[in-house]
Amino acid sequence: MSSFLSQVSPVDRQSTLYARISDAHQRLAKKDPTIWGPDAVAEATIRLNWIELPEKSRELLPTVDALAAKHRDKKYVVLAGMGGSSLGPEVIAQTYKKELFILDSTDPHYLENALSAKLEETLVIVSSKSGSTIETASARAFFANEFEKAGLALSNHMIIVTDPGSPLDKESRAQGLSVINADPNVGGRFSVLSAFGLVPSALIGVDISILLDSASDAKRGFLNSPQAILDCAYVLASAGQYLTFTDENCGMPGLSDWIEQLVAESTGKNQVGRLPVVVENIQEGSEDNPLRVSFTGNADCVVSGDLGAQFITWEWLTALVGAALEIDPFNQPNVTEAKEQTSALLAEWSGTLPTFVADNTDKSIAIFGKGNSILNSLQEFISAIPDDGYIAIMAYLDRIDDVQITELRKILAAKSKRPVTFGWGPRFLHSTGQFHKGGQRNGAFLQITGKCEIDFAIPGKNFGFETLLMAQALGDGRALESRSYPLLRLHLNSRRDGIGELLEAARQL
Repeated sequence: MSSFLSQVSPVDRQSTLYARISDAHQRLAKKDPTIWGPDAVAEATIRLNWIELPEKSRELLPTVDALAAKHRDKKYVVLAGMGGSSLGPEVIAQTYKKELFILDSTDPHYLENALSAKLEETLVIVSSKSGSTIETASARAFFANEFEKAGLALSNHMIIVTDPGSPLDKESRAQGLSVINADPNVGGRFSVLSAFGLVPSALIGVDISILLDSASDAKRGFLNSPQAILDCAYVLASAGQYLTFTDENCGMPGLSDWIEQLVAESTGKNQVGRLPVVVENIQEGSEDNPLRVSFTGNADCVVSGDLGAQFITWEWLTALVGAALEIDPFNQPNVTEAKEQTSALLAEWSGTLPTFVADNTDKSIAIFGKGNSILNSLQEFISAIPDDGYIAIMAYLDRIDDVQITELRKILAAKSKRPVTFGWGPRFLHSTGQFHKGGQRNGAFLQITGKCEIDFAIPGKNFGFETLLMAQALGDGRALESRSYPLLRLHLNSRRDGIGELLEAARQL
C-alpha cells in the first residue's frame, strides 16, 4: 500500500480547492467523465478504464504466460515504443534488474546499439496504440527487414501490442504475427498496467501479478482512507509551476521519468500545468523554490510504496490535479504540432537531408542562433530566459554513447539559477513536448543535434533515420519558433569532441 507524508507544505482541508479535489476523488471512483468539465467529457468517456486495470489486467496472465513460454529461447528483448508505451516497461525492467532495450529514438547510433545481439536470439515487441507513430513504425519496418534478410521467420521474432482494430492490428494479424490487444479506453500515458506495460515486462521475466496485486491493494487503501491521497493532490495542485522529483534511494530507477511524462503531458495545457524537473538527489533543483517530491526520505511530499502502488497512485493523483486545475488530463492538443511540422519537412526535403548553414561555428560545434562562440551563445540564451521561466534541454543524440551530455542539466541549473529539464529527442516529444507548447509560456529551449557517422534506410520510405531525426528536431523547432520562445540549436559536427566542448563552455558561464 502507499502512504503519503506532507512534511512541509501546508494543507488547508477547509478550502474550496480541497473540496473540489475531494469531490473529484469520490466521482473518479465511479468513473464519472464529467469531473473535468463539459469540454472534456467526450475524451474522458473513452479514457477511464485505467481505473480498473489493477483487477482487469489479470485476464492477460494466461496469454502472456504462453508467449513467455514460446519465446523462452530469446535472450535479447527490444521494445519499440514511444511515451506511455515505453517509459512504464523501462522503469519496471530497471526496478526488477531485467534487461530490456528500449528503442524510443530515431538516432542511427542508438539504433545501432539495438542491433548488438544475434538476430536469431532477438525478440522485438512493437508497442503502439494507433500503430501509426512514425518512430515505432520505422523501427518495425527496419527490424522486419533485418529478420527477413537473415532468413528468420518474422512470427518467431516479433510481437505486436496495439489497440483492437488499429491498422497495425489488422496488418500484423494478416502477417501471422502474435498480437496482444490493449484496452482502447485507456490513454497511452495511463497504460502501464495494461498490455503495453505488462506484456514486455512478462517477457523479460517479471512476475506481473505482483505489480497488479500491489496496485490493487493501494487503490483499495486510498478509496477506503482517502485523506492521504487528497492531501497529496492538494499539495501538488497548490504548488507553483515546478516540481522536483528524485529516485534517490527508492529502488525504482526511472520512476521519476515515468511520472514526468504523466504529469507534464496531462497538465501542461491551457497555459497552466505542473512541470516535473527530474534531479539526481533531493539537494538539487532548488531553483525557483519548487515543491520537492520523493519516494523515500525527506521531502515536501513523500509518496511511499512499491512500484505497482506508485503506478496507480500517480495516475489517480494526476486525474485529481487535473480536476483541481480545471483542465482535461487525458488529451494532448499540442503534441500533433511537432508531428505535422516533421511531415512537412520530410515532404520539402524529398528524402534528402539538406545542408544547413550555421550562423557561426566554434570548434566542432555549429551555432544556429545568437552568439559568435559557444560561450557567447549560451550567455545570450540564458539572458533571454523569462524571470519566472525554465530551460528545456532537448538532446537528439544517442542516450547510451552520448550519455555524458546529461551533465549539462546540472551545470545550466547552477549557472542560470533557473529550473532545467533534460529530454532525449525525440522521446520527449511524447512527454514534456506537450507542456513546452501548451503549458506556461515561459520556457527557453536548447536543442542539441549531432552529426551521424552512420545511417540506416527505412524500408518503404525515401529517407533514412538520420533525415527523420533531423526533421523531428527542426519540426519541433518550428513549432517553438512560432511562439517566439527563446530557441538555440547547437549542432555537434563531432559528437565526441562537441559534448566536451559544450560542457566546458557551460562551466565557464
